[in-house]
Amino acid sequence: MKILTAEEIRQWDQYTIEQEPISSIDLMERAAGKCVEWLLEQYPVAGSFGIFCGKGNNGGDGLAIARLLIQQHFPVTIHILEFGHKGTNDFQTNLARLHKLPNPDILFIQSEGNSHPFPEDQIIVDALYGSGLNRQLEGVTANLVGYMNSSGCEIVSIDIPSGLFVNRSSKGTLTVHATHTLSFQCCKPAFLFAENEEAIGEIHILDIGLHNGFYNTVDSRFELTDDTLIHSIHKPRKRFTHKGSYGHALLVAGSYGKIGAAVLAAKACMRSGVGLLNCHIPRCGYDILQISVPEAMVMTDINASFNTKVDPDNYRDDLTVYEAIGIGPGIGTASETKMLLREIFDAYRSPVVLDADALNLLSMQKDLYKLIPAGSILTPHPKEFERLFGETANEFDRVWLALQKAKELNCIIILKGHHSFIATTDGKGFFNSSGNPGMATAGSGDVLTGILTGLLAQGYSSVEAAILGVYLHGIAGDIAARELSMEAMMAGDIVNKLGEAFLTVNRS
Repeated sequence: MKILTAEEIRQWDQYTIEQEPISSIDLMERAAGKCVEWLLEQYPVAGSFGIFCGKGNNGGDGLAIARLLIQQHFPVTIHILEFGHKGTNDFQTNLARLHKLPNPDILFIQSEGNSHPFPEDQIIVDALYGSGLNRQLEGVTANLVGYMNSSGCEIVSIDIPSGLFVNRSSKGTLTVHATHTLSFQCCKPAFLFAENEEAIGEIHILDIGLHNGFYNTVDSRFELTDDTLIHSIHKPRKRFTHKGSYGHALLVAGSYGKIGAAVLAAKACMRSGVGLLNCHIPRCGYDILQISVPEAMVMTDINASFNTKVDPDNYRDDLTVYEAIGIGPGIGTASETKMLLREIFDAYRSPVVLDADALNLLSMQKDLYKLIPAGSILTPHPKEFERLFGETANEFDRVWLALQKAKELNCIIILKGHHSFIATTDGKGFFNSSGNPGMATAGSGDVLTGILTGLLAQGYSSVEAAILGVYLHGIAGDIAARELSMEAMMAGDIVNKLGEAFLTVNRS
């Protein structure tokens, strides 16, 4: 699903008006009708509705919603911000239509003292400002929004919570704190950042019939992964194949006390469909891994506790047999381990997956950045990203920095989070749509490393492996959460549900 900017959404509206064709006021009526359908389904016995409108087209939506609710015999109070200007043409048309109803309850807010008390069971509909807002709320409007937020009532924002910017950070700014946000046709960038969680509430995308011609041709910078994209990437197995058809992977993982990370990554790699897997681990983990993952082959490091050295003279020929290498889960950052990345980068030029301590080691030796094999996949969480590339003021800036660094390093960067962001080398970004907060648990990243390594080894491109791997990881987590709860699920549960995740993808 394409994620469009405020300007692209405006262009889509205009394209629909011209191509359908339909008048702007009728398109507004269509959108209002969809909102009212949702409101009546969500709040069939609401005591009353309080509709708060600015004088732009978002306020026009609010007036149309108010009229349709009144016609359904709900008590409705309309509050209009009054600053002395007429408002848009569509706002004025809907205000005139509202006045044709018998005695509509319309209140004007002109000063900070004009706010009216809220009935306890009232549903507030926020139609003050929409996607076109380009400045912070202030004065009477800011006071009103603060009053709405403190009301204790459920708030439903139309298009986007008032005060929230679509394409840039709203960190530290005053916004409506919506219980639900009813947006139109597609996801907006602002909905995908944790810093906006308090503002957006639960998101609902309503189909208002905007013309597909625009959507099919617009070249959006960002996409939200969905079944259509995943189905286009996933490669079903062919009948006449064998284990050699699905790649040979190497995992470099584990240290004393952290062999569990190697076990989780290895299990996930095997569950991703890889044909063969070798694990390079310290000697102390040999029995554990052989018992836990009998399907994997095990090579032990000369050191009992740490992965210390991959000698390029001894391993160069061996490393070339692997289609992909995953490095990092549980390896630690001890002095004995610091040469690990340099020696692997010297001996291996195909894409690698770098996670956890591999990223921490990389951040300690930034001269290695230029040696990272092209197409490699880096999987930092926000703190690891900061150590690698520096601090950013907000999450929007972090996404732009990820895109910049992906291009500079010729690598894929997966910035992990609720909507993990996949930055590609050509400047395009993908937000993941699967997953849940229960996946914020020890070992979840090790599982992802195993999945990515296995998919790379099977011949998926780096971008395909990143998109499909993150999505499968999230779907498996969603299945585990449904069965076990988000609180009780563990990383091993994600591994155990990868089979069901693949079945989900196969059915899509």
